[in-house]
Amino acid sequence: MLIEPINTRDIPGYFLNRQDEGQAICKEVGAANLKVQFDCYHCQIVEGDVTKKLQRDFAGIGHIQIAGVPERHEPDIGELNYPYLFDVIDNLGYRGWIGCEYRPRAATSAGLGWIKPYLKR
Repeated sequence: MLIEPINTRDIPGYFLNRQDEGQAICKEVGAANLKVQFDCYHCQIVEGDVTKKLQRDFAGIGHIQIAGVPERHEPDIGELNYPYLFDVIDNLGYRGWIGCEYRPRAATSAGLGWIKPYLKR
């Protein structure tokens, strides 16, 4: 089971906005199957310092999601350096899936071109 902090620019009034808040809720609930979905897009908008948040909260992360910041397009443009973040995530020992939730700049198939270098990893 996952909970996800989301920025209020995209969803005004959403009650959970920060990674540390999500981690605190999980600790208070105390259920072994409750984790935080770490959405790099939302984290960058609300908090920044994505690498340090990943490192700090790694044990409580159940899923990772990506998108380009600030326009929520493919993760090959914008403020976040995903090749660097993917190395950080690998070095932390993450073995789960990394999901994509973005608005393609063009057609969906064209919007998947960014992933080709990672298919051989």
